Amino acid sequence: MASAAPAPTFGSVELRGGNARVVLVPALGGKVAELWFGERQWLWHNPQLPYRLPVAGASYVLTADSGGYDECFPTVGACTLPSIVRGLGGRVLPDHGELWSQQPTMALTTDVDGHRALLTWQGEQLPYRFERSLLVTPAGEVRCEYAVINLGEHKLPFLWSAHPLLPLTGATRLELPEGARVRVWAQDGVDLGGEGAEHRWPRARCGGQLLDLSAPARAWKKPFACKLFVDLPVGEQAVRVIEGADALTAQFDALDVPHVGLWINNGKWNPLPRRSILPWRKPAPYHNLAFEPAIGAPDTLSDALGAWEAAAWMEPGETRHWTVTWTGGAAPESPPAR
Repeated sequence: MASAAPAPTFGSVELRGGNARVVLVPALGGKVAELWFGERQWLWHNPQLPYRLPVAGASYVLTADSGGYDECFPTVGACTLPSIVRGLGGRVLPDHGELWSQQPTMALTTDVDGHRALLTWQGEQLPYRFERSLLVTPAGEVRCEYAVINLGEHKLPFLWSAHPLLPLTGATRLELPEGARVRVWAQDGVDLGGEGAEHRWPRARCGGQLLDLSAPARAWKKPFACKLFVDLPVGEQAVRVIEGADALTAQFDALDVPHVGLWINNGKWNPLPRRSILPWRKPAPYHNLAFEPAIGAPDTLSDALGAWEAAAWMEPGETRHWTVTWTGGAAPESPPAR
């Protein structure tokens, strides 16, 4: 079970309903610091990187990769928009997008549907308004309802990714559609064929071996990290992370949210520099999993506009809506062995 986050010193808001409890920290880009279903707190927290107020232009991985659940928009990876984007080419977009480093406006309401926190961000490099209405219902659902509007005069390309970080353990299992296309974006310590290589869920070929990605911490014997994108079949989807007897489920319409991004870091990657007081000691590697319902692929909007051809677009004045509903409870019975 993931531990509770360190007590935020920047103020927090707690929403409850049924067996669900959510703790938000508005000052940290609207971060979800805790996500509880029953007795399990699902989110990973970084013991090496405590919460701190965002600083404009700072590195996300060096200053803000403290764990929890952030929103990434209009890109995930840092990039420069290519000249093909009319009126916006040459704009530089920061790592993990523009939302994590802002303090959004927030409005709290309570009605028969449950307790709701509406958070609103404004675009900095690009002209948009981004909203996330987080509703915790009496039935114990955590419903994230999104709306983004193009405020500019030109078509607006974007990527969006939910970015909940979860602990990665030997018991972690992933449930995604059997046979769905998996594409490799990045790899370290394991050879999955390099950027753009394709596999079919949950199998991935690594040299002469066939890895089972549904058990990511056990898929490869050595420390490794990789970022993968799973293309979902059209229709309502329920994708899961399972830890022992518990399951965390994300439900959404794949017509609106066509991808799941998977950042699997099994003890390979940590960007923090050596500690100044003990310069010979390296920071401990991370063991975490980002389980990311996403619109567009891969992580950088520039590549999504290029070779991957998987960016989303909005017309001037258009508003795009989508919803992701998180629930937690007992894990379903495992399917028969294949």
